[in-house]
Amino acid sequence: MPNMSTYVIGDLQGCHAQLCTLLSLLERESPNAQFIFVGDLVNRGPASLATLREIRRLGARARMVLGNHDLNLLAVAQGVRKPQPDDTMADILQAPDCRDLLDWLRHQPLALECAGHLIVHAGVNPAWSLTQTLRLAREVEAVLQGPDWLAFLPNMYGSQPARWDEALTGTARLRCILNSLTRMRYCSPDGNMDFSADADKKGDRLAWFEVPGRAAADTHIVFGHWSALGLTLRSHVSGLDTGCVWGGKLSAMRLEDRAIFQVDCPQYQQPDLS
Repeated sequence: MPNMSTYVIGDLQGCHAQLCTLLSLLERESPNAQFIFVGDLVNRGPASLATLREIRRLGARARMVLGNHDLNLLAVAQGVRKPQPDDTMADILQAPDCRDLLDWLRHQPLALECAGHLIVHAGVNPAWSLTQTLRLAREVEAVLQGPDWLAFLPNMYGSQPARWDEALTGTARLRCILNSLTRMRYCSPDGNMDFSADADKKGDRLAWFEVPGRAAADTHIVFGHWSALGLTLRSHVSGLDTGCVWGGKLSAMRLEDRAIFQVDCPQYQQPDLS
């Protein structure tokens, strides 16, 4: 492979030591490597602060998309949500560079296109094409990066509307976009997102990438978020959340040939689906 390669890296969730091990492995393969992170950089693992600092240290070599845990960090930091018992973000909130880190985080995108691949955290709404996904992601990014971002944070939570409609406006529109990109796992066969607690019992539910007639079916989508799937490699989707924080592996995919690289991880938390 040429020296310039791009690697997409799965959910980190504060597993800094494993990130460093994986980066060393990838840099031996390609000394000038570029990295894209699929979101959920923080929380549940032991070193969220060090993880954020490590990725910022990479500078222009690193890009990322926001995940639900990254958004949760922003909400907790601003008092919009209370920390949960299994949250492990206190090191960030107490850090002298906390404000700079959070400002950097909220200016990250929700979707990226790279080398013919679309990178998101959770998934792409079955109704959206590649172009539409990027356009809609920019709508939410403009709010998160704008002067009214604090007013938006309390309104980004909730599971309605569950179905995309181009006619949606205001908070309902932004929430539907955000849920599609950062929370979605299952949909009904006609494309309604399903966030119910028993969603993994499936029934007539389908993984979002199995919904018939997906508008972006010809685009290769790389995502994280769904550790219960394990490494998922199909012709048009690649799922890279391999449960690092749950004692699985931290995975990376080289975009040029879709080769997979992994490092083993200790179990920091009991398995969970969020």
